[in-house]
Amino acid sequence: MNQVVTGLQDSAKEPSAAAQLQRERRRVLLASVIGSIFEWYDFVVYGIASALVFNKLFFPSTNPLVGTIASFGTYAVGYVARPLGGIVFGHFGDKLGRKAMLSITLLIMGLGTFLIGCLPTYAQIGLWSPVLLIALRFVQGIGFGGEWGGSILMAVEHAPSNRRGLFGSLVQVGYPIGVIVSTAVFSLVSKLSAADFLSWGWRLPFLVSIFFAAAGIVIRMRVAESPVFERAVHEEPLPKVPFLEILTHHRKTFLLAVGLKISEIAWVSVATVVMISYVTIHLGLPKSVILNGMLWAAAVELITIPMFGWLSDLYGRRTMFFIGCIFSIVFAFPMFHFLDTRDPTIIALTIAFAVSFGQGIMFGPEAAWMSEMFNTRLRYSGASLGFQLGGAISGGLTPLVAALLMNWSGGMSWPISCVLIGTACITLLAAWHAPETAGKPLEP
Repeated sequence: MNQVVTGLQDSAKEPSAAAQLQRERRRVLLASVIGSIFEWYDFVVYGIASALVFNKLFFPSTNPLVGTIASFGTYAVGYVARPLGGIVFGHFGDKLGRKAMLSITLLIMGLGTFLIGCLPTYAQIGLWSPVLLIALRFVQGIGFGGEWGGSILMAVEHAPSNRRGLFGSLVQVGYPIGVIVSTAVFSLVSKLSAADFLSWGWRLPFLVSIFFAAAGIVIRMRVAESPVFERAVHEEPLPKVPFLEILTHHRKTFLLAVGLKISEIAWVSVATVVMISYVTIHLGLPKSVILNGMLWAAAVELITIPMFGWLSDLYGRRTMFFIGCIFSIVFAFPMFHFLDTRDPTIIALTIAFAVSFGQGIMFGPEAAWMSEMFNTRLRYSGASLGFQLGGAISGGLTPLVAALLMNWSGGMSWPISCVLIGTACITLLAAWHAPETAGKPLEP
């Protein structure tokens, strides 16, 4: 009789334990997504300002394109700093835990963005203004470099094995939400007169970031540490220097992770940051046209990114990447043809289509795929550095290279299309050689 009662008690506990696990997964996922939104807001708002504001206020020039090139150069600085952030926070994330890094990186991002909104312009302090802008952009990049890995791993390592693609992609949805929020804020302040916008209006999107950061930190302090990491801590010694172990024993995996990032980040950089300059300067259209296009694209990705993550759980990560790379190759030239129509609706649809299938189809599954490629002892460092170095090489340089090529070609778009095709070929090669990891257990 006692055994029956004990069995009934144990059975009663099981649903409670399962419910508690589900609640913890939801809490972790929510914290990761919210942090990701704030993180991407901070990073994207700089990209928009680099095309609309910084070329006028921090890099004045009689040639607007020259000012844009200089402005995109500072945009690239953030990408260059991201791998360093991945190394630093990846190191401590693999040794001390994922949770400990999340609040620190979000604080760094928020402060860096807030201080950019406080900067005096070139007209006020001369060369010190671009120097300080570059320094703060570097700080942004450091924070972002450590932030992405922590957010992704907390979600992926808490997820069931058959839903890691979906969980990881839900964190990636922070990107389009961040784009929507940052673009919407800029759209509001751009309604000011030109004088007010350049005087003080552009600062508002940067200043509000401090409130986003504070809210994200409070939420993240309430989540539990990754159970996968906690098991790994007790099962075997942690590496002394994770970054060095990756370079000495996991070079191929690391290079494949870098290659997987190259195409999608190039596409989203062109379809958002570069297109702001192309549509407003080359085509001579109002900035509202391209901002509306970016909003459409981000709204569509709210659906397509998690959909592609879910599909990668069903059909594999490689399948999604193959489709995305082929699309990128085929659509590289037609994209500019549609933009050149100067029709606002066609431009918005083109950007939405390009971003979803040139970026979203790979961006959604890549969170899980990069995490799954490394074992738990090295996962924070490996996934972060692969993602961030690929972003630095392609995402950081693509706007600058695109601006230089447009200047060289007299405003023609075909060199940019060639760059997009080249980056797609690199990622296609990486996806061909990368192992399929969907549904397989995470390595300890």
